[in-house]
Amino acid sequence: MIKLLEILRFIGCGLGVFLAYYFGNTPEEILRIMTPWFIGSVAGLSGIEGLFFSEKAAQEKGFEKGSNYQRQNAFWFLSITLIAFIAYIYWWNSYANIALVLVFCLFLILSAINHAYTIYSEKNRTWQNVIRPVLTALLTIVFWHPVTSILFH
Repeated sequence: MIKLLEILRFIGCGLGVFLAYYFGNTPEEILRIMTPWFIGSVAGLSGIEGLFFSEKAAQEKGFEKGSNYQRQNAFWFLSITLIAFIAYIYWWNSYANIALVLVFCLFLILSAINHAYTIYSEKNRTWQNVIRPVLTALLTIVFWHPVTSILFH
């Protein structure tokens, strides 16, 4: 199930980029479409994984199992996912989407640093630890154009 959730995260993010650039004609529209797809795919599915498949997910990532931190992290993921969908449904402005994206990207950047740290300090070379910094960089790059176009317009 953990592998399936990983695949769904990739598919959701890819679909979000495609839909955003296919249907979005302005940076605001691109950002509006991409935000719930990315946050829903990454955070939403991570929240589900953390709540319902926590033991298997922790085992696969090489982390401790069943910690309160793991549940707390899952609730954070689900919270930002819910707000991203509310922002989309109620047409919150671009700055609300930018705030969500910046908080989400900053969390992922800090998380990627933590994953990279565990690669070297704890010799935890699981797939998730190795790939997290790369995927975080790609995610940040994808959001760079619409966010900077809106902020520096």
